[in-house]
Amino acid sequence: MNLERVEKIAEAVLYEGYMLYPYRPSSIKNQQRWNFGVLYPQSWCDSQSGSEASSMQTECLVRVTESSRITVKVRFLQIVQRLVGKVRALDNESPCGTNFEYELVDRFEANGRVYLPWQEAIERELTYTALDPLSLSSHPCMQFSFPAGKSIEYLFDDRERVSGAIVRQRESLTGAVHFSSECCLEGVVKIGVRVNNLTALVPIHASGREAVLMHSLVSAHTILGVEHGEFVSLLEPPQDMEGFAAQCKNSGTWPVLIGEKGEEHADTMLSSPIILYDYPQIAPESAGNLFDSTEIDEILSLRILTLTDDEKREMRESDDRTRAILERTEAMPGEQFMKLHGVLRGMTPVQEEVR
Repeated sequence: MNLERVEKIAEAVLYEGYMLYPYRPSSIKNQQRWNFGVLYPQSWCDSQSGSEASSMQTECLVRVTESSRITVKVRFLQIVQRLVGKVRALDNESPCGTNFEYELVDRFEANGRVYLPWQEAIERELTYTALDPLSLSSHPCMQFSFPAGKSIEYLFDDRERVSGAIVRQRESLTGAVHFSSECCLEGVVKIGVRVNNLTALVPIHASGREAVLMHSLVSAHTILGVEHGEFVSLLEPPQDMEGFAAQCKNSGTWPVLIGEKGEEHADTMLSSPIILYDYPQIAPESAGNLFDSTEIDEILSLRILTLTDDEKREMRESDDRTRAILERTEAMPGEQFMKLHGVLRGMTPVQEEVR
């Protein structure tokens, strides 16, 4: 499995919609998360009349031999609530080692920098290796959990006294990964990977969507690799496998081949929460991820440069990832902008409809 190749595509999927232009928490469209592939607690899904999901399922076809082995990676983001506090008293001169009392505020400024509440994210990854595709169904349900946690980062004034605090809180997450396999033809197996969010959510009636996201698997997707085997395209399957491909049930996910089209063996598949085509590629002229739901790089980069100084300041101070976008865009040379302009991809001839 070509990890470097698939990681670039998976990274774009993981952070698609993470934060939208103009990359500021105060922006109206950033008041709510826009991530794809969110697996909510089942109790929340029940209260939403079936409009949300607590699980995702991938099924695909793979050519195998007795020596074939499968690797499965499940990746998602865990939301972390970032709160900002102001220390109530500044009579303690010690910069650290003391438990300070603070009150939560909507905005705090220290040493010329503004701190705002926001939702950050931790990358989570579950990896299962050396799985026999012929006996996947014999594997037990693989449960996982991530405990709740809280950390405090103290902020200092110009006299090096503690004046504020950044409080980061995360809720516990619990889930399970189920494997399945079924022989279709001699040497061809249908394998399945199902991811469930088993996190308990109480009480659901008092929880809005933003609070429920703290108990959810966000931007969940699955990466599959095979040694001594080959995945079969579900979009363009061989004629003798079209029926088996049609029977693959994929819920909340879209499995596509990763790599270069025409390679001898397709050993990697990405099961994405957004619709892709086989062998998706990151545009070579792209300078990096922009998060903003497949917005055109050139237009978005030019928009970033037109932000006011105050807007850039908020973008810079709201999130490490958005700060990196701003710094990268401001440092982008003119030649890079020219590469973004007027790029024409390969074109497919239109086939006339047969009457």
